[in-house]
Amino acid sequence: MFAPSVHAQPEGETFDAWLSGFRVRLADSGAQPETVAAMLDGLAPQMSIIERDGSQPEFVRPIWSYLDIAASDLRIANGRAAYEDNRALVDAVAAQYGVRAQTLIAIWGLESSYGQIPGNNDVIQALATLAWEGRRRDWAEGQLIAAAHMIDNGYATRDQLTGSWAGAMGQMQFIPTTYLERAVDFDGDGRRNIWTNNGDALASAANLLARAGWQTGAPTVIEVSVPDDFDVSRWNPDRNRLVSEWAMRGIAPADGHAWSADGLMLTARLELPAGIAGPGFLTFPNFRVIKRYNNSTAYALGVAHLADRIAGGSPFIGPWPVDDVPLTRTQTREMQAAMNALGHDSGTPDGLAGPRTRNALRAFQRAHGHAADGYAGRAMYDAVMAASVAVPAGE
Repeated sequence: MFAPSVHAQPEGETFDAWLSGFRVRLADSGAQPETVAAMLDGLAPQMSIIERDGSQPEFVRPIWSYLDIAASDLRIANGRAAYEDNRALVDAVAAQYGVRAQTLIAIWGLESSYGQIPGNNDVIQALATLAWEGRRRDWAEGQLIAAAHMIDNGYATRDQLTGSWAGAMGQMQFIPTTYLERAVDFDGDGRRNIWTNNGDALASAANLLARAGWQTGAPTVIEVSVPDDFDVSRWNPDRNRLVSEWAMRGIAPADGHAWSADGLMLTARLELPAGIAGPGFLTFPNFRVIKRYNNSTAYALGVAHLADRIAGGSPFIGPWPVDDVPLTRTQTREMQAAMNALGHDSGTPDGLAGPRTRNALRAFQRAHGHAADGYAGRAMYDAVMAASVAVPAGE
């Protein structure tokens, strides 16, 4: 299948050296000898995967650009067509698992363009390459062991294990461990076929959402207007409040409608993904459930919005701060180092604006009279860097 490998990492370990050791570990996990052979004999790394995994793009895509793609006119139209073509099946899956039909369609659209682009990479080769690379070795080896269990149990053949360069498989992009835990045989044919069986693929995603706590009939996200006098310094992005409490703080639906009596009794978080200058969103427990699928605010917002648009909803209303774009990785590292020097702990500068960096930025913003929204855009970069230059050395 593949030529033997003499590729070596910078540290000097050859792929064959890793492969030899993992062959023992795979056998010790209980994998059948024929499965071990089918997976590993003649295996070689795919060097392009190491390049993709090791290189993080310098420029960060603004969330508004991501949403333009996630919920583009074409994707909305294709989603509506996919739903119409599979309505009986999708509705049956949605009813069985208590999940919104349009949400399933939206995930299907973002993960594989409604089943049209599930990925054709050899998942075993991809995971073996990532394991040899070493950055996520334990995770990748765990996925390979799970893949062996899939083969041993007859869930899939060796050749069927295809998907993305990062090891996710099928129309809904399940990694092997997620497949074992959440994939289902919806049509009862004895196989959990997430590659070519639409019912199994959709039901597997529905099962994942249901098991993660999806609330039937509850909202996912609502765009809101935030009043000019909103005290963002007291806002906690991880704090759940009753919608009635948010309403008392001036938060209202962006479309101008009033909150319903039932809606006021729900709990939600206020999210400002582009800061106070961008649109606001109240996100509900179902939003966190989508993040169990992909732990990204942009992804969850994309799924929720695409689902609403497929159902006939309107585009987002609030303007985005297009003149205050997110920072590059280099700029983020520089800002993190500067905030650390100013006494606002953002951790080791890594170029990733995670929760610790956002909390440090909010502390800086409060200390310097800025709106404490934690948004790492160019305006805050300039402010942090100017403040760091103004501090005399040694202070």
